[in-house]
Amino acid sequence: MARNISTTRKAVMTALAWGIALAIFFPILWTILTSFKSEADAIASPPRFLAFDWTLDSYREVQSRSNYLRHFLNSVAIALGSTALGLLIAVPAAWSMAFQPTRRTRDVLMWMLSTKMMPAVGVLIPIYILFQRLGLLDTRTGVLVVLMLMNLPIIIWMLYTYFREIPGEILEAARMDGAGLWAEIRHVLTPMAVPGIASTMLLNVILAWNEAFWTLNLTSSKAAPLSAFIASYSSPEGLFYAKLSAASTMAIAPILILGWFSQKQLVRGLTFGAVK
Repeated sequence: MARNISTTRKAVMTALAWGIALAIFFPILWTILTSFKSEADAIASPPRFLAFDWTLDSYREVQSRSNYLRHFLNSVAIALGSTALGLLIAVPAAWSMAFQPTRRTRDVLMWMLSTKMMPAVGVLIPIYILFQRLGLLDTRTGVLVVLMLMNLPIIIWMLYTYFREIPGEILEAARMDGAGLWAEIRHVLTPMAVPGIASTMLLNVILAWNEAFWTLNLTSSKAAPLSAFIASYSSPEGLFYAKLSAASTMAIAPILILGWFSQKQLVRGLTFGAVK
């Protein structure tokens, strides 16, 4: 009897998990399908799921109208640049909090996490004015610095929880062998925390790639990433659903592929490296 209940519960949970996964994935699937429709089929009522004339016209027009490669390279530079700069700051900070804690360490960590709760629009005007005076508007450097600062609390928290799993005795042994601070971080701590650093890096790349608020407000043309590339297909004359879907598909395809091939590492990072 207990085995039957357990089997039924497992089947129900599996069905529920699949249902949630399909519900989350359906908007992405619908966007991809709409990108292959004509504008007439895209706004047809009732909606046509598969019974439509497949066409690549929207992709051709998007390619001819916009410089996809420039936006793509901007996204890559901003995502990788903000991630690299964030790790450069977060690794020593997380090391200090994990292995040299003070009475205020927990308070500092909670304060950093609380900054993520602040609405971004609340600091938009000061940052915009500051960037305008520093000449950082519509530059990759300006955007990647902002995104690094926005994601830095998450990076530090994840690395902190990873570093806490490493026995402190190993670092003490390295110090007894004469390892200095940077040698300890570089040759002992970093190799042991490679899975945590990799998953943190992947998560930060995804967050930076998908960021829209700051990229739309701090860029115009030169440093505009793929989020601005998508937004350009919304105009006062109306939404061109097929073209907008084609642009969205081209923008999300690289990060979807990255997420697909690194899903095991991401799941491990979001569970084992989660805040306990």
